[in-house]
Amino acid sequence: MKVINLSDYSQFSQEKMKKNNIFQTPRLFCDLYCFEPGQEQKGHVHGDQDKVYLVLEGQGTFTVGSDTQVLGPGQGTLAPAGEPHGVTNHTNARLKVLVIVAPNPS
Repeated sequence: MKVINLSDYSQFSQEKMKKNNIFQTPRLFCDLYCFEPGQEQKGHVHGDQDKVYLVLEGQGTFTVGSDTQVLGPGQGTLAPAGEPHGVTNHTNARLKVLVIVAPNPS
């Protein structure tokens, strides 16, 4: 059994939002996305994958389809396959988001 500590995956980059892979199988992947203030994951679409966003720390502006909402710690949302989605850290603090995508798009 692989046991992880999320703090080991909390790596940030000054250049752009950092994706830190935690788990990956042929059926899913799980990442910790780390955003510095002002960083974003530009809107995009996964044709065959569902994506779950769960905010662990900070606040971010999440867009799924035509809906946009600010989410904070303990909140999350689902971006169903085919729906455009993205995240912006609109604050002056860091943002950490646990992300699960299935099936794995690799």
